[in-house]
Amino acid sequence: MTTSEFYYNVDTGQVEEGHQSPGASLMGPYSSREQAQGALKGAQERNQAWDRQDQEWDED
Repeated sequence: MTTSEFYYNVDTGQVEEGHQSPGASLMGPYSSREQAQGALKGAQERNQAWDRQDQEWDED
């Protein structure tokens, strides 16, 4: 049984099943289409959390 991998293409804003585009254009792999669709939101949330951690670190 082959498991599909999904990628979010940052250039087109589309989800691709399998590695179809150049790696520099892709976020992933993700195990589901839904996870790939949320790639930018997840990255934004992680970046905000890291920014908060950096700020807390700098304040200590």
